Amino acid sequence: MNELRTILGDVVTRLFTDLVTKDLLESAERGEWPAALWQAVEENGLTLPLVAESKGGAGGTWDDAFVVIRAAGRHAVPLPLAETIVGSWLLSGAGLDVPSGPLTIAPARRDDSLRLVRAGSSWELRGSAARVPWGGAAEHVVVVAEAEGRPMVALAARGAVVTRDQNLAREPRDTLVFEGSPVAAAPAARGAPANAVWLYGALARSAQMAGGLDYLLRQASQYATERRQFGKPIGSFQVIQQNLAVLAGHTAAAGTAAANAFRAADRGDAAFEIAAAKVRVGEAVGVGASIAHQTHGAIGFTYEHALQFVTRRLWSWRAEFGGEGDWAVELGRAVAERGADALWPHLTAR
Repeated sequence: MNELRTILGDVVTRLFTDLVTKDLLESAERGEWPAALWQAVEENGLTLPLVAESKGGAGGTWDDAFVVIRAAGRHAVPLPLAETIVGSWLLSGAGLDVPSGPLTIAPARRDDSLRLVRAGSSWELRGSAARVPWGGAAEHVVVVAEAEGRPMVALAARGAVVTRDQNLAREPRDTLVFEGSPVAAAPAARGAPANAVWLYGALARSAQMAGGLDYLLRQASQYATERRQFGKPIGSFQVIQQNLAVLAGHTAAAGTAAANAFRAADRGDAAFEIAAAKVRVGEAVGVGASIAHQTHGAIGFTYEHALQFVTRRLWSWRAEFGGEGDWAVELGRAVAERGADALWPHLTAR
């Protein structure tokens, strides 16, 4: 682990442990913006790990960003931190200035259509995007769309018509409508595809879910040692031990898959690894959340217990930016296009 990664790990652990309390999570679910938490995150440089130092960022890599995004998932941070990291990377790669304040990214669904249209020497954004994370709370929206035969990155102010909605975790997932909104736009960085938002949104969610699984494993293991039944800790029962071992295996596999996808993003084209990570981590979430709640029993489902703040996010994030089925299709298509003989060399070369 390099020096920057070590510093980031220490900062996020201290910051999120101190500030992301149950009271803060409850107030966020009531619609209150955690301004103090955002200020602390921004002041500590956690929003711009992928932006060059010359532009005010940390000048880090996707491996460095993984440390921050995974920790945000582990602590159920109620902020568009992952979206801001991805959005700032897209803007920086396109040579556009990164504004202060929270960012979001759109379109969040593959079938939504946002169009960049020439208006003299400038650009306008038209169309609608549903389920945009923190669409009404973020001050700017980063969009990637095809225009004039190439992927373009656009920065839109939050001037769109907003229809409020939420996911299962009560995080904002809003519909934004753009009706000729003026935007700053530039060609995307070399190698950034037209579906970059969907692709790197899935990458971010894989890291968040891997962090959430870390939390489930620690909580379930701790509860199994504290909760006593028939005069001894429930963790001494073989079925509980077996379930926790399964949870530990899925957590490790999920973390490895997500970390590998982030390393691939540093190398260049990471579509294959991102697809594999979203599938593997999503499957782990399905098994892991079930085991965590089985271990805790009924208490884990109550709003008073902290477990459900993470599991509701995991269930939501699993479906966002494509679920396992969507990304399994992408993997299958990629393999079929290369042909059967190319599969093994492709896997061993990654």
